[in-house]
Amino acid sequence: MNTQNSKALFELANTLIPGGVNSPVRAFKSVGGDPIFMSWAKGAYLYDEDNNHYIDLINSWGPMILGHANEEVEKAVFDAVKSSPSFGAPGRREVEMAELIIEMVPSIEKIRMVNSGTEATMSAIRLARGYTGKNKFIKFEGCYHGHGDAFLVAAGSGAATLGVPDSPGVTKGTSSDTLLAPYNDLSVLDRIIAENENEICAVIVEPVAGNMGCVPPNDDFLKGLRSRCNAHQILLIFDEVMTGFRLSPAGAQGLLGVQPDITTFGKIIGGGLPVGAYGGSREIMNNIAPEGPIYQAGTLSGNPVALAAGMAILKKLNGHPEIYKEVEQTTRQITAGISKILSDQGLKYTINQIGSMYSLFFTDQKVTNFQKAKTTNIQLFGAYFRGMLSRGIYLAPSQFESLFISVAIQTAEVDLILKATDEVLLEIHEKE
Repeated sequence: MNTQNSKALFELANTLIPGGVNSPVRAFKSVGGDPIFMSWAKGAYLYDEDNNHYIDLINSWGPMILGHANEEVEKAVFDAVKSSPSFGAPGRREVEMAELIIEMVPSIEKIRMVNSGTEATMSAIRLARGYTGKNKFIKFEGCYHGHGDAFLVAAGSGAATLGVPDSPGVTKGTSSDTLLAPYNDLSVLDRIIAENENEICAVIVEPVAGNMGCVPPNDDFLKGLRSRCNAHQILLIFDEVMTGFRLSPAGAQGLLGVQPDITTFGKIIGGGLPVGAYGGSREIMNNIAPEGPIYQAGTLSGNPVALAAGMAILKKLNGHPEIYKEVEQTTRQITAGISKILSDQGLKYTINQIGSMYSLFFTDQKVTNFQKAKTTNIQLFGAYFRGMLSRGIYLAPSQFESLFISVAIQTAEVDLILKATDEVLLEIHEKE
């Protein structure tokens, strides 16, 4: 495969952009090789600067559930641009987007638009602190909630600990109010709550983890979070930046039957453009300025072009719920096919799947949390990634990222994915 134009662009980018990329995982550091620079995309396929094409299994990390360059989304964006890319004043689409989300997600009565998932989660934590008058919050190891300082913490030596900074530039003071627990572990959560009684404002969680690879919740986990938050006057925040409108019209909460107090959104609601949002009950949301004292603002929040793209997707999904069954069926075809390949080759690796999200972990352990995810063989995953890439299959360049299927992936693409998987797994294990 010729990638000389991508290589030249990456060399130039390294002189202009830190690491040559604008988001770290894109640099291929964990899988080896140089990143591929994309030129355009359509349907199920990405096309790079050297005219190679790839079946896309990340779909812009989730938002392109209808496939790339969907005609309805494109038309909505083009029509919006004609009226100006930005007003700096209220517009009709902000109201219509709020109406649509409130209609689709029962736990939300009011919603505030922002510009990214990170902004949404940062704002949600500030809202929880202001509403409850308490400062500490609990997050789960391996769950990613954006690059806000309070979220960039790592676990210490214990199973549960006060957070310590996970990045230079994050102060101990900033992270000291972040408490960590293992995902899918209610017993540790109970201990943390008991040790910090009346000090915890919120529990924030990815209802389906996507940033340790795809890790669904255990049957009792989300219900257990809900009951404990109710008992201790703690707000439950669902980070549905990935899962919102991907797993059902009401996101993971609709699929799994547990309602949070606050929900954060991103990705799909922007249709591939930068959009975030957070919402909840009127009682909670009325504390946000200018109605209440908790300040949050954004120059481009509610951008008319971004909202046009997001609304086009949401209207399509809301009007055609059968899409969810279709993409889940496609995903099951892929994971069932991979499972058969693993069995045929005598390999005992783990596949997690829910709806249109899945991950293949190079470990024989059941992956239910970040510690289990870290038992994966990173070297084997890197070899698998490179082998699939050379055969025209674009995976997430990290073991610890979920894959996302779009409705544009059909039987022909499934067959190519499985053929490549079979060949690559045979190839990398022959070299062992």
